[in-house]
Amino acid sequence: MTGDEVLLLVEAHLVTALGQDSGRAGVSFLGTERIDVLRFGPDADGLVRYASLGMSRAPMADPGTDLVAQHGPRAELVLSVRGGQDSVLRRLATLAASPAVEGVVLGPGAGLDLGEPLWDGSRFTAVLVGQPGGLVPDLELDGDEPVRFLPLFPMTANEAAWKRVHGAEALEERWLTQGCDLRDPARPQADLA
Repeated sequence: MTGDEVLLLVEAHLVTALGQDSGRAGVSFLGTERIDVLRFGPDADGLVRYASLGMSRAPMADPGTDLVAQHGPRAELVLSVRGGQDSVLRRLATLAASPAVEGVVLGPGAGLDLGEPLWDGSRFTAVLVGQPGGLVPDLELDGDEPVRFLPLFPMTANEAAWKRVHGAEALEERWLTQGCDLRDPARPQADLA
């Protein structure tokens, strides 16, 4: 199955799970294929979902292995924001390009740091990669690993630094016990003391 065929299946799967997209933007990075970001919503709760489309074109591969790997994990990124923040589109495409550009394999618990606001005026400069299978179920592919839809949770620079020291599970526990709404674009930073 070609990468473009995979993307057609991924887009149809996203539409089935989230409804018809309400917008899209595409970004091309030097030496990589185009990454689109689809916008879904807002839904009845005011949530807007942003999903990458292009990261799953090829399996992710560790730079220490065969870079022409035909098998390996495939994924797309999904970010949920109450009220939406459309200036996140290019930055989400940047995050989705990181496996191709930097040769990383993204999975749950990984942290990605942009070094700039996740959207215009945002206090969040990084994201934590969550467990797949919740909002958008895995997409099974014949003869290949499924495409997983990895949720992203915005982190402040301090939360990202704290996560590097204490781990993703510890940060998620802080968020949970403090009742942090990770979809709120104006949420305060978690108490890390």
